[in-house]
Amino acid sequence: MDVTSSQNGSSIMWFFREKGFDDKSINEMFKKCKRLQGVQKERASENWSYLKSIGIQERKLPSVVSRCPKILTLGLNEKLVPMVECLATLGTKRHEVASAIARFPYIVSHSVEEKLCPLLAFFQALGIPEKQLGKMILLNPRLISYSIEYKLAEIVDFLATLGLTREGMIGKVLAKYPFITGYSVDKRLRPTSEFLKSLGLSETDLQTVAMNFPVVLCRDASKILRPNFTYLKRCGFGDRQIVALVTGYPPILIKSIKNSLEPRIRFLVEVMGRQIDEVANYPDFFRYGLKKRLELRHRLLKEKDVICSLSEMLECNQKKFLVKFGLFKGFA
Repeated sequence: MDVTSSQNGSSIMWFFREKGFDDKSINEMFKKCKRLQGVQKERASENWSYLKSIGIQERKLPSVVSRCPKILTLGLNEKLVPMVECLATLGTKRHEVASAIARFPYIVSHSVEEKLCPLLAFFQALGIPEKQLGKMILLNPRLISYSIEYKLAEIVDFLATLGLTREGMIGKVLAKYPFITGYSVDKRLRPTSEFLKSLGLSETDLQTVAMNFPVVLCRDASKILRPNFTYLKRCGFGDRQIVALVTGYPPILIKSIKNSLEPRIRFLVEVMGRQIDEVANYPDFFRYGLKKRLELRHRLLKEKDVICSLSEMLECNQKKFLVKFGLFKGFA
């Protein structure tokens, strides 16, 4: 509908123009939200001002409104204020609420009583503390748009099939990586878990991966995990060693081969003169930064002709490392 076809439309059109929108953007918003046709300029202006007052930067407001024009039609005291105030009570900082709305404006269009409260109750039943609930929802505000019955319950049921308990373990996984709720069980989570099992990971190993690095379950097995597995095989790691690497440091299957794995293995073998068997026994090797940790510490140890294991070299913080090997003078 052309925004100039009604008096209200014309009025709101001028409001949008004052805020820097062009006619094409305005018409797109009218197509996206039919309720704009009847909204009064005063309400739109009031909601705009309120969003700005809670900490959303004015330069970001056009993007927020373009993605969710419905936000200007909502009753300020009936919808916007109750949701913002409820989110603000979840042990979070006010600027985090503003950030969540800027990333997913539709969060304020949902009902506190019909959507947010049942969502909080669902997660609390899984043992997630209230303060973590706030962080979860503001980190991934799309959570509020998911069906508890058809989406979230399915994720919980899937995690239960891995042997994770509903009394705490599953809640910890969701709190650690709330974005896992956005993935399909059948198209992503289950195929990836099956791939991990095919490598030789036991149920306990799979639980360890899910608890400590749930993001690994969310990555495509064919496009990401399998190429990394193939690369590790090509480097000379045996099947049992790869299982040890994956259970010891699961992100090894999702790290960039070119930017992360390859440079570290090359440094290990060509510069440090070590065997790949050493990292199979100490997978955390891949956790540390190449420049700030590996190269620096190797250089300091080499200057002192010190020989030690990878764990001795890397596990402690910088101060303890320097004290342990008497390297303060060399480092200075």
